[in-house]
Amino acid sequence: MNEYAVVIAGGGPTGMMLAGELALAGVDIAIVERRDSTELVGSRAGGLHARTIEVLDQRGIAERFLAQGQAMQVTGFALVPLDISDFPTRHNYGLALWQKHFERILSGWIEELAIPVHRGRDVMGFAQGDSGVDVELSNGQSLRAQYLIGCDGGGSRVRKAAGIAFPGWDPTISHLIAEVQLAEEPEWGMRHDAVGPHSLSKLDDSGLVRVLVTERQLGRAGEPTVGDLSAALIAVYGTDCGVHSPVWISRFMDATRHAAAYRDRRILLAGDAAHVHYPAGGQGLNLGVQDAVNLGWKLAQVVKGTSAENLLDSYQAERYPVAARVLRNTLAQVALRRQDEPKAAREVVSELLKMDEPRRRIAAEMCGLGIHYDLGEGHPLLGRRMPDLDLVTAEGTLRAFTLLYRARPVFLNFGEPNSFDITPWADRARWFGPPVVA
Repeated sequence: MNEYAVVIAGGGPTGMMLAGELALAGVDIAIVERRDSTELVGSRAGGLHARTIEVLDQRGIAERFLAQGQAMQVTGFALVPLDISDFPTRHNYGLALWQKHFERILSGWIEELAIPVHRGRDVMGFAQGDSGVDVELSNGQSLRAQYLIGCDGGGSRVRKAAGIAFPGWDPTISHLIAEVQLAEEPEWGMRHDAVGPHSLSKLDDSGLVRVLVTERQLGRAGEPTVGDLSAALIAVYGTDCGVHSPVWISRFMDATRHAAAYRDRRILLAGDAAHVHYPAGGQGLNLGVQDAVNLGWKLAQVVKGTSAENLLDSYQAERYPVAARVLRNTLAQVALRRQDEPKAAREVVSELLKMDEPRRRIAAEMCGLGIHYDLGEGHPLLGRRMPDLDLVTAEGTLRAFTLLYRARPVFLNFGEPNSFDITPWADRARWFGPPVVA
């Protein structure tokens, strides 16, 4: 039986980011991923928000993504665009980059860190005890770990096996999204009717068409078919335009659920395994990546014996409220976007968001820059994100984020040189202070 300090179920964005964080901390880890290869079929999610770009910048890999995407203003609320170009960050924009490219680039980073990935298999179950977790895989193999992390999506087997409740709201609307070939020239662009939004757009020069269509009734369980897509297109456009050769068809709904707990002893959840919601505002992938970064250093500290196990309780204490706000704002956006309701509410919200203070508040929440963990009384910046300051140190002028590339704690001394002794933490923290003046 192979043994690791941590086994991660799921090699999507959340799982890979968590693996990278743990590897940088020197933790022995492995990923279990059901897909046979790193290739993701279909484009999936469409971009990164400013805070996620900051997080990637803190690990020295942001440029890899920026070089292959398109920086633009992507933040919005209920179809109202929100400009963040005046926000205090080096990344006052979002990045248009399909999820398949995001995963490909992140996978390259994982390979550089020499993280083992058990592909073509699922975590089927586990048994946890006082000293660790025995993880059962779909190929009959077993792994042993100190901790098992469920990053295995909304239908998480890990969450279900742990008996963690997933309360929330059942779906009220459903959409089909696909990448297909069409035999006939369609009516390009976006349209709205009483059912919801629909769109047909050219994906690239290959002839593929990206289809979004809202179904008139909730879709049935199971994977959607070309027949389902054809019927939905005919219901909206009067023709299916000869749809054929699908690369990818998926159904998404507005089901909204939140795990009752993010941890059960040696089992933890992150990303969609912990929370699912309607994709309004493109927040899901970003939320999962940020979950991973919050959890990663804490889990590393516990595994290495630097911190007590109760440090892991701060993961839920900090991240649960963030996800709860995302669930709340997506529910609000679904309500505002309904075409069968009066437009008055949408018009009022749109007018409010044109004002500076409401724009800044809602945009900060949507793009992640408004993050604020409740760490108790203290300085106004306590619990806020660390800005990428230009620091004048004994080693010269440095960007704050460059000090975080190794995912190790950093102590910044803005007082007198050598005025603070970090010797007790020298094995796990870096010290930077002002230059010594002779």
